[in-house]
Amino acid sequence: MNTAYHPGSLAVQAREGVQDLAAHVGRSITDGIRPIAAAFLEAQPMLVIGAADADGRVWSSLLTGAPGFARAVGPHTVSVAADLPEGTPDGAPVGTLALDPRTRRRMRLNGTARRSGRGFTIEAEQVFSNCPKYLQKREWYGSEPPGAAPAAVRHGEVLTPDQARRIRAADTFFIATAAPDGLDTSHRGGNPGFVRVDSPRELSWRDYPGNSMFLTLGNLESDGRAGLLFLDWETGLTLQLTGVAHTEYGPGGRVTRFRVDRTSETPDASPLRWSPPEYSPSNP
Repeated sequence: MNTAYHPGSLAVQAREGVQDLAAHVGRSITDGIRPIAAAFLEAQPMLVIGAADADGRVWSSLLTGAPGFARAVGPHTVSVAADLPEGTPDGAPVGTLALDPRTRRRMRLNGTARRSGRGFTIEAEQVFSNCPKYLQKREWYGSEPPGAAPAAVRHGEVLTPDQARRIRAADTFFIATAAPDGLDTSHRGGNPGFVRVDSPRELSWRDYPGNSMFLTLGNLESDGRAGLLFLDWETGLTLQLTGVAHTEYGPGGRVTRFRVDRTSETPDASPLRWSPPEYSPSNP
């Protein structure tokens, strides 16, 4: 992976006529971790990570810990005191997103993950910040103590009625996609209802105007694999979906359609407890 856009992103930028703006924004992508980025990362109690499992399915997962559990230990290296998502091969490409709902700030860091000691390290290949559009503001109430036993994970191949209800009520989700040379994890947000459940195996959402980089949509141009993560901010439940996605372009705008292949629901997956949202003023 390098700091240049790959052909998929360039194709979408050309289709939308934003090549010059994208080229300008793309100058913010570096392969090193600047001091301000290192300080931001170390202050976060959560990290979203995208990775492919041994079967090639892409998942988006949530990692949590006391602030500092993810921290830069060099200009190109991050240490994470947590396990890699189950099934992730050692040395796999990963895409991570550090998000602070308190300040509506976010940072993406993509690279290669290797197990090390009681966690893993990431050798950074792309590091950049994103604008605060469509980020809902939340206050962090604190963390619940760990339970006596790990929560039971519920696996499936279609959405249950309760899972469909959760998705319709969501104001945020995370999406991991596969690039020709790595993984990337991004955020999608909007008012509740911005994600549609078209059937027990199909979701769709409008692609709102962003920074014109089109990294996610560019990835989907050449590789439809994607992993979605929905988080219940107040209870810590996570709903992970893996499947394939594509984007449709029409006079009414861009719509991404996702087909579910596998589901994984974990009650109390996160100990973090957050306040109800203050919706972004950018939400349509």
